[in-house]
Amino acid sequence: MAALALTVPMAITTGTAQARPPAKPNAVITWDMHAETAIYDVAEQSPTSAARSFAIVQGAVYDAVNAIAGTPYEPYLAAPRSRPGDSSPAAVATAAHDVLLWMFPGQAGSLRERYDQALAAIPDGRSKRGGISVGRTAAATMIDFRRDDGAFSDAKWPVGTAPGQWRPTPPGFLQVGAWYATLKPFVIRSSGDYSTPGPPALPSAAYARDLNEVQALGSATSTTRTPDQTDAAKWWDDPRQVEWTIQRRLATSHRLSTLQTARLFAMADVAAADALVACYKEKKRLAFWRPVTAIPLADTDGNPATHADPSWTPLRTTAPSAEYPSGHACYTTAVTTGWRTFFGRDDVSFSAYSADSGTTRRYDSFSEAAAELAEARVWAGVHYRFASEDGDRLGATVARDVLDQRFCRER
Repeated sequence: MAALALTVPMAITTGTAQARPPAKPNAVITWDMHAETAIYDVAEQSPTSAARSFAIVQGAVYDAVNAIAGTPYEPYLAAPRSRPGDSSPAAVATAAHDVLLWMFPGQAGSLRERYDQALAAIPDGRSKRGGISVGRTAAATMIDFRRDDGAFSDAKWPVGTAPGQWRPTPPGFLQVGAWYATLKPFVIRSSGDYSTPGPPALPSAAYARDLNEVQALGSATSTTRTPDQTDAAKWWDDPRQVEWTIQRRLATSHRLSTLQTARLFAMADVAAADALVACYKEKKRLAFWRPVTAIPLADTDGNPATHADPSWTPLRTTAPSAEYPSGHACYTTAVTTGWRTFFGRDDVSFSAYSADSGTTRRYDSFSEAAAELAEARVWAGVHYRFASEDGDRLGATVARDVLDQRFCRER
């Protein structure tokens, strides 16, 4: 990692950037954008489902690029046979196309069109054929590994009627995403190896403090939430995850090579997917009620320091999953842990735009962003503080375990 950090430029001045010749298109970034189109724009997957899909794409792409580079780092699943000079762009395009086609066979036409355009830009010959072969093998290995992994099963959340127990939330009163609790992990041995302390007891002062906080700050009509907090709540809640844009901007602004980009994306995306597996296992085990349920029913929780408001609604729509721990906190902390590990430092500046908020937010470090995400879930009215804080710790623990086993070790 120290060697890698030395190869990654941490700042780029405007003058230096203008003096450089235009950078060649980075195939990993290009196909990450194609993946977003297939996963989010067309398939309309939720952010949680999308985490699995991005991990599948980037895991396959990483193995293909790493193999062509001579396997300088431990493979994720395998190192396909390659020859010196095999085309990395052809390998990236083939690996990404093939796993996306497996996940979304109904998009065969549009995926083929993008794939043909990518291959047309690569001169015919041995290099191109070799890259295609490597990418195809990496994709086939990934497909074999993820086939029948438990995705999209008909699993349900436990529903209760007693105080503290989860029940479907407005406006849709849906049952969505419980299958992630038993999804086959990407790296960790078992999601059962991870646990959280659980929510505070309903009669406790800690529970009353956090419920009263989200009741005041997270209401759709809050008069105590500041305009910047409202902006942050919307920015972080954009279903077109800002993390997707940030990751691509990091690779572009630091002028990462194809291999570096493939490693960065795989480290973050695979760590995030496994963090969500552990997170959703805890959500299902504890099945705690959301603020949108708890606040109108606060007169039933046995805590004299809480007060019911039957008309209370959150600023943002509550996800149709159990409350604790916060899935977004698990996810974002795992992603930022991957970025921090890759760069070997925390103080990396970045920014991104959200169409939901209509604004751009800027951060000077990965930890600053993760800390604001935990706050933003309270400001949005969708999580208690304890759910975000414990989700943050769980996401970091799982991510560190993933990265201890994959992507970081040089051979």
